[in-house]
Amino acid sequence: MKHALLAGFLALAPLMATAAPVEGAADMVAHRAAYRLTLDRARDSAGIQRAEGAMLFEVQDACEAWATRQRFTLVVQDRDGNSIETSSDYSTLESKDGRSLRFSLTQVTEGAVTSRVSGEATLGENGGRVVFADPSPNEMSLPPGTLFPMIHTIRALAAARAGQRLVVAPLLDGTTADGPQDTTTIITGGWLAAATNARFPALSELASARMRIAFFEPGQQGGASTPGYEVSLRYWSNGIADELKMDFGEFVVDGQMLELAVATTGGC
Repeated sequence: MKHALLAGFLALAPLMATAAPVEGAADMVAHRAAYRLTLDRARDSAGIQRAEGAMLFEVQDACEAWATRQRFTLVVQDRDGNSIETSSDYSTLESKDGRSLRFSLTQVTEGAVTSRVSGEATLGENGGRVVFADPSPNEMSLPPGTLFPMIHTIRALAAARAGQRLVVAPLLDGTTADGPQDTTTIITGGWLAAATNARFPALSELASARMRIAFFEPGQQGGASTPGYEVSLRYWSNGIADELKMDFGEFVVDGQMLELAVATTGGC
């Protein structure tokens, strides 16, 4: 039986044009990874004493596209013992040629929906368009060079293989109604040779790269600008990520991968 997320998106899939996948797309694998989230550190002014939660990330191969889903829950506690629980459910359907994206995000704080973002985007040679359905109908242009999430991962891994240290590009992931964010990806340590992985045998004999991705509001990138969000992680050559550190500004959360299931290839 197909996952409900995949089945729902496949009903819309005929609207996506069939085109050749980008180079490197075949290296990405369908998988399901579970992470434990804990507080790594907090700014002194933040007053945060504790943070803990969980994240589940899934990638499914829909033949001409990837269907992804990320479910995230985090409980943050301050020094007075007050706590706030935030959760999100984020899903995408991204064509393997990097030209189209459908996205949906729902955020909930203390049981109440605080944000909804949904819509679809298309790209061409000279940029593209994104059409939002939520939080309100809106349409905006996308600058040339804009990337969608899976293609961004593929480009970052290709850069690491080639010995490059920097990838700079606008990224539209559908997590905000403000449109694409400027990103700077810094690759640290180069392309790391394959080695045996006792905890996760599916990652054995795979090369990897460590990188840090900073997200900026459009026009705020460069100089002494502070990113609105930053994530450090290790990407394996098949697109699986571990050793996460998510910097939200006031505090940093560590993400440790506890479970990993890699899907078998076939069916397309």
